Order: sequence, then C-alpha cells, then structure tokens
Amino acid sequence: MDRDVLNRKLESLRRCIARIESKRPIRPDVLRVHDDLQDIIALNLERAVQTCVDIAAHVISQTELPVPSTMGEGFARLAELQVIPPQVAASLQQAVAFRNILVHNYTNINWDIVASILTHHLTDFVQFAQAIDRLNNDNDQQS
Repeated sequence: MDRDVLNRKLESLRRCIARIESKRPIRPDVLRVHDDLQDIIALNLERAVQTCVDIAAHVISQTELPVPSTMGEGFARLAELQVIPPQVAASLQQAVAFRNILVHNYTNINWDIVASILTHHLTDFVQFAQAIDRLNNDNDQQS
C-alpha cells in the first residue's frame, strides 16, 4: 500500500470533516434557508464520501479480493477484511447513496436529512479515517 497516497487522502478527508464541523449550524432550520452553508456542507460531504471511496479502492487493490462493482461495495469489502467495523461500512454505503443525490439531484435535497447526517454520522467518517490510519501504521511496521 502506498503510505503517501493514503496519508494525502486521509488529510483531505480530515479537511472536509473539519470544514463541515466549522460550518455546521446549531439548528437544522438555519441550514434550510442558508444557501452558502448548504453549498459548503454539501460540497464537503460529497468530497468526504468520494475520498472514502477512493481510499477503499486503494486498500482493496492491494488484496486478492475482486474489484468492487459499486462505490458502496468497497466498504463491505473493507468490513470483510476487518479493516472497518460492519456498522461503519453500512453507514458509508448509505453515504454513497446520499452522495449520488448531492451530485445528481442537488435541487431536491432534504436539508433536514442533511442536518441529521451532520448530527449523527460525521463520526462514521472519523472512525473510517482512524481505521485506515491503523491499517497504514500496521503495514508500515511490518515493512
């Protein structure tokens, strides 16, 4: 595994999470009416999901497992490899579905759902990053 690639991707993921946390409104109703917050949060959520997908693909490429046929399948494979917990895999698979809404149906976003994601699921990205960090460090120590 290319440690530098993973470190760059993890740093990008952490920047996205930090940006979201710095702009997360206290109340969901603020998000519903604030276009700039919507843009910042949507863009960084999209980037965070895509970065996780990229990391999953990189890790899986170093195994003998077949290439995932969907973006979300990569997280299931990482759970199979015991790199990430199954609940994080399931949550990130749902995040891929949400990313698709962000990318393809931006005008139909339910901002109350986004507020719920910000409240209850940002930790999934943090747990994913921590698991990949552990994997990266374990591989570094084995080299």
